[in-house]
Amino acid sequence: MITPKLKQFLSIALLLALLIGVSYRSFSSQSAPSPTLHGDTAHPAKTQGWVDTHLYFGLGPADAPERGVSEAAWRDFLDKEVTSRFPAGLSVVDVYGQWQGKEEKVPERIRSKMLIIDYLGTADNDRRIEAIRAAWKQKTGDQSVMKVTQPADVSF
Repeated sequence: MITPKLKQFLSIALLLALLIGVSYRSFSSQSAPSPTLHGDTAHPAKTQGWVDTHLYFGLGPADAPERGVSEAAWRDFLDKEVTSRFPAGLSVVDVYGQWQGKEEKVPERIRSKMLIIDYLGTADNDRRIEAIRAAWKQKTGDQSVMKVTQPADVSF
């Protein structure tokens, strides 16, 4: 025998199931957003062909900040070698990095800076990026400056 409370519960459960089904059908029938990059509609020509480059600079041992490149020396390098080549702007983020050589028992922990520059992807700008990397290696004796570049959807 169905009691009035059970009847009320089943009615509410049925109503909820119908609402959920209608909501799901409405949501799933909508088209998914396009992954295409659209740029800045106000300045479309100014945003085509841009790239986002991250450069990683090792400053020295994480556990010995007195060794390696100081903040003052980093800022001097940034002003002379980077800002002079990309005066329109950039970002710098303090990062912690580590790596472990094949023959090493423990990883080397490194104070680092990540430089983020967004720019029009041209051969001239690519040369500027490579000049920054070369200047750092010459200044510090480091073997590398890691570079990661990808297309950017830019808007101003």
